[in-house]
Amino acid sequence: MTRISRPLALAAATAAGLSMTLTTAPSAVAVTGSPAPECVEYFQSWRYTDVHNGCGDTVSVTVAYTDGQWAPCRVIEPGGWATFSGYGTSGNYVTGLRTCDPALVTAGGA
Repeated sequence: MTRISRPLALAAATAAGLSMTLTTAPSAVAVTGSPAPECVEYFQSWRYTDVHNGCGDTVSVTVAYTDGQWAPCRVIEPGGWATFSGYGTSGNYVTGLRTCDPALVTAGGA
C-alpha cells in the first residue's frame, strides 16, 4: 500500500476541485444581453476601467475587451460605480458594455 502525505492529498483534491469548477462555470459571453444603456459610461486606463451608472435604475453590466474576454457581471446601483480591469500593457481595450444576468453566472459557478 502506498501512503500519500496529507498535504499532497489536500493539494491534489484542491486541484481537482478547481479544474472541475473551471470546466463547469459558464462563460460570461453566454449570459450577455443587449448593449448597456447610454446612461452607463466607462472610463478606461491601463490599470482600471471604471463604470458609472448614470441611470435612474439598477443595471447589471459586463465589459467586453478587444481580445474577446469578458469581465464578470456586476450589479451597479443608480449613481454607483464599479471597477473592472484596465487595458494593461498589452493594449486590451474595452470594446463596449453589455447587460448581463448575475444570477446565471452565480448559479453556474456554484
